[in-house]
Amino acid sequence: MNRIISIIILASVLQACSESSDHEPSSGAQEMAGAKGTIEFKPEDWTAGNTTWWKDSDGVDPGSAGCHIGTDRDGSPNGRMFGEACLADGLLVESNPGAGKLHSHDNDIGHPDKFDCAVWCIGNGNSGGSCKVSAAPPCEQSARCACN
Repeated sequence: MNRIISIIILASVLQACSESSDHEPSSGAQEMAGAKGTIEFKPEDWTAGNTTWWKDSDGVDPGSAGCHIGTDRDGSPNGRMFGEACLADGLLVESNPGAGKLHSHDNDIGHPDKFDCAVWCIGNGNSGGSCKVSAAPPCEQSARCACN
C-alpha cells in the first residue's frame, strides 16, 4: 500500500514538474537528439532550505533507467533516492549530470532533463521509440527511452 501511495505522489510531483517553466538542457544533454531542456524537481521527501548531495547512477543516458542516490557531502549514501520517470505527455525525465558525479541541489531542488524518446531514438538510428517504466535498483521504479 505504501508503494502505491509513493507512486501516486511521485506521479503528482512529476506532473507539477512538467508544468513548470523549462530551462536550457544540461551540459550533458545539449547536443543530444530529443533534449527538451531541464525542469525543477522537488523530491517526495523535499527538505526546504537545505543543500543536499546526490550521485546519479547513469548520467545523461536516456536509453538506460537511472537512479538518483542521495548522499552526504562526502558521497556516502543516506537512504534518499528517486528514479527517472515518464511524464503524462510521454516525455522522459532524465537525471544528470554524470554517472557517479557527486553534486549538490540547492534548496533540495534538482534540475533533470526532459527528453522526447521518439526523437532521441530516431537520432540514434532507430525508427522511433517511447518512454517506458523500468527498474533501476536501488530505486524501485525508474524509466528509459525504449527504441523500436
